[in-house]
Amino acid sequence: MFGRSVKAEPEERTKSLPGDELIRMPLAAITHAITIRRPPAVVWPWLAQMGATRAGWYSYDVVDNGGRRSADRIVPELQEVTPGTLFPAVPGATDAFILLQYRPEAFLVLGWVPALAAEPITTWAIVLETRDTHRTRLIERGRVRSPYRPYGLPEALARWVGPIAHAIMVRKHLHGLAQRAEGTVAA
Repeated sequence: MFGRSVKAEPEERTKSLPGDELIRMPLAAITHAITIRRPPAVVWPWLAQMGATRAGWYSYDVVDNGGRRSADRIVPELQEVTPGTLFPAVPGATDAFILLQYRPEAFLVLGWVPALAAEPITTWAIVLETRDTHRTRLIERGRVRSPYRPYGLPEALARWVGPIAHAIMVRKHLHGLAQRAEGTVAA
């Protein structure tokens, strides 16, 4: 399952992606990518239904989906998304992640905008780029700004632990997405 790289190419790490303008001077940014052997139209429905207690994050379900297995099929009732749609980070979450921007079959920008905040404290851009008629490059970029304190961690600790935890979860997430879109997920 983990034979494919999720390492972003140098140009993918530096180019502007949708949502970058929402956090202009991030404390940290991390970009990962994977090539999926399907066109964006096949990948998009898997993105539209993501979220804990929705179809899952296709990652470590015990961590981010309350132990409930991520979907291995398209869920029709979860395909309609609009700005403000909640993509719960974990079961019971009511504030992260909110759909901030999207263009069907092109990108989603999710963000965490804590109560009383005017701007997102994190953004998560998920971008689909057509490589040819049968392949999509899926690029994901997470950006954070101060005060970044997930789970109440001190910001300095969050800045150290965050990239490690993000890399572990996103690697599994990207592989899970690719398997599902390509129809190779084990039931």
